[in-house]
Amino acid sequence: MHDSLLRDRGLGNVAEIGSIGGLMRNTELEKLDGLVGEWTTTLSDAWFLEPAGTEVPGTTTVERLGESLLVVRSQFGGGTHHSEMGLVIGRSDPNDAYVVLYQDDRGVCRQFAMTFDDGHWTLLREDPDMHQRFVADVEKDRIFGRWEASEDGGKTWRKDFGLTFDRVFAQG
Repeated sequence: MHDSLLRDRGLGNVAEIGSIGGLMRNTELEKLDGLVGEWTTTLSDAWFLEPAGTEVPGTTTVERLGESLLVVRSQFGGGTHHSEMGLVIGRSDPNDAYVVLYQDDRGVCRQFAMTFDDGHWTLLREDPDMHQRFVADVEKDRIFGRWEASEDGGKTWRKDFGLTFDRVFAQG
């Protein structure tokens, strides 16, 4: 009875929803639990930073927001190399897809499609102004990623910068 009521209200495939302490949680979102915690973050190989080889240290915190969202907050460096950015990661059950909103301290706000499986994490936007993607390999305590951009509709890509995340501790 409960399952059919959820389906009738458009709440997705009940087989994909699990119960945790009486709360409903999408099992596809549970795949992201390994991201939750605090990370030291290093921005490297940025074409826009001088001198070449400059590395900018930072921190990243990934937290749950209720049972259906993750919030990612990153801060880098200080002085001339200071930057902040954030992501809100959610899941569209009817579209069977992750959805990400990005913002940074320049006032930029963008929407990305996301995949996360088999140790690979990708974010992709294909907007009229440019195409952009984040590609990462995810390990238990380390994430190796890079941001890339394309100004020709995704035919060619250039690396904007690399990001390495090292786990400080996991949150439970």
